[in-house]
Amino acid sequence: MENSKKKGMTRRNFMKNVGYTVGAMGISSAIPRFVKTARAASKDHILIGRPLPITGPVAAFAESTPWLDDKALGDINKDGGIYIREYEKKVPVKVKILDTESNPTKAAELASRLILNDKIDIMYVSSTPATVSPVSGVCERFKMPSVSTMMPVEMFLHGGPFHWCFNASISVRDFIASFLQAWDQIETNRVVGLCAQNDSDGIAWAEGAGKALGPAGYELVDLGRFPVGTNDYTTQINGWKKEKVEILFANMSPPDFATLWRQSHRMGFVPKACTAGRAGLFSSAIEAIGGGLGVGVTSEAVWHPAYPFKSSLTGKTAKEFSEAYEAASGKQWTQPLGGCHSGYEMVADALRRAQTLDKETLRKALADTDLETLQGPTKFTKENIAVTPSGCLQWVKGKKFAFEAVLVSNGNYKNLPLEGKTVSIPEL
Repeated sequence: MENSKKKGMTRRNFMKNVGYTVGAMGISSAIPRFVKTARAASKDHILIGRPLPITGPVAAFAESTPWLDDKALGDINKDGGIYIREYEKKVPVKVKILDTESNPTKAAELASRLILNDKIDIMYVSSTPATVSPVSGVCERFKMPSVSTMMPVEMFLHGGPFHWCFNASISVRDFIASFLQAWDQIETNRVVGLCAQNDSDGIAWAEGAGKALGPAGYELVDLGRFPVGTNDYTTQINGWKKEKVEILFANMSPPDFATLWRQSHRMGFVPKACTAGRAGLFSSAIEAIGGGLGVGVTSEAVWHPAYPFKSSLTGKTAKEFSEAYEAASGKQWTQPLGGCHSGYEMVADALRRAQTLDKETLRKALADTDLETLQGPTKFTKENIAVTPSGCLQWVKGKKFAFEAVLVSNGNYKNLPLEGKTVSIPEL
């Protein structure tokens, strides 16, 4: 794949093309030529299927597309691609990206299309259960080797057992350990209000909080799940105020969290700590709240430029990779840079070791993965999961960009560097 910057493949142009083709688009610097090649299912290239939420409530997870995809494939193909034994030559790798619109049903449909119509050689899917779970189910049905990232391993396992699908990502258990460490740094009454959406992500986080907070000396105020798209949180906010909640623990989509947090401020509910899982991952989502209200929000640190990991494709550090993205896009780094890049690393590594497009051989190569990636060490268990390191960050006022993510806890991973301590929101 050629560098998209050279050909003017901006994020805006990419979005226009995705919309025009109703989400059925192959990433390439020469779009029409690539789509024609992909449809021909020619084996003069290796084809990766890549369902992504380009639009919809969790579109923030795909902010770095197509830059990241072009960059990864450019590095993979730098010396001609992957050597395939039966062809006795190196074959370039291409990717076809489809927009799931953040919809599980759409994700499953597109996965089937990639396998049956586009004849992909391997699936690579990312970003929340709404995308990963349905795609993984389809891959199991059609015996298609698949790698997934940017979805907690607990939620991946809910759809198992898996034979063909592998998930390398973070753990809710680790997140909560890092959140507790962050909360312990400020003085509170240790009363936590839970705000979790009624989806697999929210349910898993609620279950994790219910098990961990009590033994850690925190009281959990759980007023129940709520549907995606809720636009009035008056009942919840009044309930938290009544119970004297000083820590808000949320897991919800970025647009829904923005609605909740604005209403909380209007109603005079500003807790000392607010941890926004999922929504707080992204600087764009924090900015979208408006009015500087995102200052002080904490979230999981799935990946951060300060993490001590390197790309297995280039040897570039997390810091160097984030700087390259900012220079090319003019935008602030985003957490999926690490997680999504690592998936391409795993795919390339498995293909190189397998040296074939035979599905079973490729599946075994994925199972044997033992790789240092931009996301961290990756080695799959018998359950087909690899837990990657994570910590907790806090958003503060920035200099180069509106907000800056400061690592305030490293939870179960002491090799992750700390940059500061948690500050109570009213003090910021």
